[in-house]
Amino acid sequence: MSSLSATIQDVFNEPGCAKNASKPDAERKKGCTKQLQPGSAAGGCAFDGAKIALQPFTDVAHLVHGPIACEGNSWDNRGAASSGASIWRTGFTTDMNETDIVFGGEKRLYRAIREIIAKYNPPAIFVYQTCIPAMIGDDINAVCKAASQKFGKPVIPVNSPGFVGPKNLGCKLAGESLLEHVIGTEEPDYTTPYDINLIGEYNLSGELWQVKPLFDELGIRILSCISGDGKYREVASSHRARAAMMVCSKSMINVARKMEERYGIPFFEGSFYGIQDSSNSLREIARLLLERGAPKDIIDRTETVIAREEARAWAAIEPYKPRFAGKRALLITGGVKSWSVVAALQEAGLELVGTSVKKSTKEDKERIKELMGQDAHMIEDMTPREMYKILKDAKADIMLSGGKSQFVALKAAMPWLDINQERYHAYMGYIGMVKLVEQIDKALFNPIWEQLRRPAPWDDTANNRQFKAIAQKDAHIAEITADHLLAETTRRAKKICLCKAVDLGTIEDAIRSHGLSTVEAVRQHTEAVGGCCKRRIEDILASMPVSLPPAILQAAE
Repeated sequence: MSSLSATIQDVFNEPGCAKNASKPDAERKKGCTKQLQPGSAAGGCAFDGAKIALQPFTDVAHLVHGPIACEGNSWDNRGAASSGASIWRTGFTTDMNETDIVFGGEKRLYRAIREIIAKYNPPAIFVYQTCIPAMIGDDINAVCKAASQKFGKPVIPVNSPGFVGPKNLGCKLAGESLLEHVIGTEEPDYTTPYDINLIGEYNLSGELWQVKPLFDELGIRILSCISGDGKYREVASSHRARAAMMVCSKSMINVARKMEERYGIPFFEGSFYGIQDSSNSLREIARLLLERGAPKDIIDRTETVIAREEARAWAAIEPYKPRFAGKRALLITGGVKSWSVVAALQEAGLELVGTSVKKSTKEDKERIKELMGQDAHMIEDMTPREMYKILKDAKADIMLSGGKSQFVALKAAMPWLDINQERYHAYMGYIGMVKLVEQIDKALFNPIWEQLRRPAPWDDTANNRQFKAIAQKDAHIAEITADHLLAETTRRAKKICLCKAVDLGTIEDAIRSHGLSTVEAVRQHTEAVGGCCKRRIEDILASMPVSLPPAILQAAE
């Protein structure tokens, strides 16, 4: 672990980070981020960061040395895309158990490497160290070296156990593994004056393919992409590039800086999110290549392509601007997207009420101020309750964030759009800008939101008045009905023959059932035989309509 500690110390003392370089020596050694205790690396641990940084290398076998849960939780957690090999989507793990913890897992790791080479024969294997084998002392460097010599394949150790820090640190440790074991180990078949490296680009949802046609048109060759849709041999020979662009903020700045020191490859930090940023990045690439010996016409050709693509993009998003007038957006993301997506949203005609800067650098914050003004609302950390309040109070009309924040927007019945690594749509370059505007429009004006915002029938004031009127009417009818039934029951219970206790209802039922018309007939069918009831029966017969006996009615039918 001493070499790992030294590597971490070197990463923390990153001179390429302006924020870190401006600190005193004592503060610089503490690192750019607050270190977490084992088990508390909320938001992704160092292993997770290393895995998502390197897994987009598509022809490499990625072997996780640790319990199966580490591979299960990290597999395919970034929506990268591949144009060729698919072995990178196969989950390999040593699946350590209790016995391995007691006796060590180095032999199990060696056997796993041997099995992968026998079955899949990849050009290289990346072996990821996790917490448990690191704590019990498994030396993956020695195992990888022995396996590489035995099988004649590059077996690359990635020392980034989760307990050493957060995800951002893991990305840098993954970069250190590339610098130490991969970059510069092979030579390209040929080189051109237009060779570039893209560092920190992961081809999320195929975004790289939206800008690659522009490079192809300009004759610029992406010698290596670290690591979206990348191949092992490409990154191994990436030291022959003429220039480099760092895409994802400072997550791999150590790779860009050290390649500049070792191989003289100049780099800049840019973005392909938004029309203007895409143009600026193309211009900067052309300028760096010109300084490194590319023909002078590259500048003119680049400006021609930029003019054409900008015209197409502005024309495509123009119809949406009137629809976005007065609409406000809340951006909850981090890193390069904290400012690059801001520019894209402003170009679309949206107003930004705030953007998160939790994972952003000092330079990122300065860019945000340039775009949104000095009083820009930059959110260091926002709780779900605060997000909900902003949306519910209609201070924002749409929220753009990662998947874990979507339920806050859904609870507030407000539109939400995925802008993070799990998204299904690509938003890079001029084409991506148009796609972003289309998706925002679909989210904002989806009719489901109007339906969700309607009050429930039991909460609607107008409906409440109607329901109350209906309820009162029903209650009145029920009351009248109840009174009628009570009166009718009382009337029928009146005694006609006092000595025999025969009531009015019994006599009326007999008259109706048998079509009776005389007192004697009534007495035959009831017990009203006393002399006291004759007069009462006559009155009942006189008040009731004449009814035919059932037998006569049946015969008539």
